[in-house]
Amino acid sequence: MRSITIIEPGPLATVQDLGRPGYAHLGVPHSGGADRSSLRLANRLVGNPESAAVIETTLGRLRIRAHGTLLIAVTGASAEVRVDDRPVGAHAALTLRSGDELSLDVPTSGCRNYVAVRGGIDIAPVLGSRSTDTLSGLGPEPLRVGTDLPVGRLGAPWPVVTTAPVDTAEQSVVVLYAATGPRHGHLEIPEDLIRGVWVVSPQSNRVGVRLDRPSEADDALVVHRSDVEELASEGIPHGAVQIPPSGRPVIFLADHPVTGGYPVVAVLTPRAIDHAAQLVAGRPVRFRLR
Repeated sequence: MRSITIIEPGPLATVQDLGRPGYAHLGVPHSGGADRSSLRLANRLVGNPESAAVIETTLGRLRIRAHGTLLIAVTGASAEVRVDDRPVGAHAALTLRSGDELSLDVPTSGCRNYVAVRGGIDIAPVLGSRSTDTLSGLGPEPLRVGTDLPVGRLGAPWPVVTTAPVDTAEQSVVVLYAATGPRHGHLEIPEDLIRGVWVVSPQSNRVGVRLDRPSEADDALVVHRSDVEELASEGIPHGAVQIPPSGRPVIFLADHPVTGGYPVVAVLTPRAIDHAAQLVAGRPVRFRLR
């Protein structure tokens, strides 16, 4: 039986696929990979369906051992990938022989990597998904030292393309494109959201990215209008930009709650959500409304 053993999980490693849609009315978040374009790419490079389960890492330092011959690809954040301590590169399919160890260094840019194996991580699904939901606790627990992950069988053709050129150039300020949200008019000065630069707070995770102004910035926080009544709890979309009373925006990622009571003033584009999922603490960002 082919499998992967976790030797070191790093700060956080979980199993993720494209999530469990359709259960918001039951209070179940969508969950799934935080950077879905990177998850899909990793699966394509090994010939999997895009929805196959992979390993999502946060801030690297993952080490795994192969049992059986495996075709693997690593995508996402810019991080050195090694097999038995030999650099092999990323965004390309590579073969692991039984006993080989694959490791990821701490990323030099971004924070999340995706490790796909041909056949997918073959654990039991919960509500149709193999994803770990860090908010609700659904799905498998975060990966630990010694966790053994079975690998499925796949009869589909081998991938035609096994490498993917990726632009690794890093912007000095990450621009997040968004559409105007349903509660944009609840702000005293809506333009304050897109004025100036925000920085990523260390209190960010798979639920959401918290933002603050740089300590030296003169730009204002975002203020609620005083003449608008408090909102009742309402549905929250993936990529929502919510403004709590503190005036510091929160961008909701994969494990966000399905409802909330603060104004949603913008909603990120799908590509911007993937960019937000790779933000690390201290990274400057700017909003642009479309």
